[in-house]
Amino acid sequence: MSFSIALNFEDGVTRFIRCNPGEKVLDAAYRQKVNLPMDCSDGVCGTCKCRCASGEYDLGEDFLDDALSNDEAQERLVLTCQMVPQSDCVIDVPVAAAMCKTSIGSVEATVTRCEARTPGTIELEMALAQGMDFLPGQYVNIQIPGGPHVRAYSFSSLPGETQASFMIRNVPGGMMSTWLTQRAQPGDALSLTGPMGSFYLRPLTRPTLMLAGGTGLAPFLSMLRQLASTTVTQPITLLWGVNVDDDLIMADTLDELATQIPGFSWLPIVADGEGRCERKGYVTDHFSDDMLNGGDVDVYLCGPPPMVDAVLKTFRERGIEPASFHYEKFAASQSAAA
Repeated sequence: MSFSIALNFEDGVTRFIRCNPGEKVLDAAYRQKVNLPMDCSDGVCGTCKCRCASGEYDLGEDFLDDALSNDEAQERLVLTCQMVPQSDCVIDVPVAAAMCKTSIGSVEATVTRCEARTPGTIELEMALAQGMDFLPGQYVNIQIPGGPHVRAYSFSSLPGETQASFMIRNVPGGMMSTWLTQRAQPGDALSLTGPMGSFYLRPLTRPTLMLAGGTGLAPFLSMLRQLASTTVTQPITLLWGVNVDDDLIMADTLDELATQIPGFSWLPIVADGEGRCERKGYVTDHFSDDMLNGGDVDVYLCGPPPMVDAVLKTFRERGIEPASFHYEKFAASQSAAA
């Protein structure tokens, strides 16, 4: 059985390769026309040094300390010329994709459904010409038909499937929003480039707190759908903040995921003080000590810039420094996620 290796380049591009049992990452990359940094390829120079963000591997002993010290190895730095994966892995490559003579991938797609679920939220589903690998939480750029402009949207669907889905904020007057709400029809062609982004699900090793603002729920749906097919041993809490009750369009989906994932729970929060939802205000109004776990918690946050700033401020005021904090800001007319 081969292993899936995600190569995350420093410019945000992610490229997936397959590594055969016993095969070194550098060899697998070259076989698939990705020229990772290298010089000696014998564990001597250290030019191919990267960091393995997740996954299991064997480094062997055929390399010099000058190329990779014991301390570096303890920090999960690896030499790709010596690294033999034992599972699927994510590797951070400290150069731009173009330096490795690889580029961002593209996939052609056709619209299968486009629906304005609320005045502020559009659901877009499409059929892909081929399955697209990505890390749950990552995004793609979708080209607006009829022009060169693109917009960045996070998958809400599972990686590798030929059906993709997105939750998209309906921006009045926005180029993509206008096309989706006024012109998009089933069968229309779209072009996707990616995947991209450092906002993706890491291995769960401690309690996890997910914070979503509006359509920032999309990457969490992808993460949770992935977790539903794995063994989860850590508690996961999702706080989803929206403006009004009617924005809670994915409540049934989240309830279903809560039955599939042990230890997962979610709480809706509505900003409208006159709404029916029990929890009102903002996400930061509803942090409990159990959720924050004294800082021994992994935090994921996807929302507009003011939400990200408010969460960071609340952590500072409460003296909380999470074990890890991964966040993605999104703005109305962006062409690539921040």
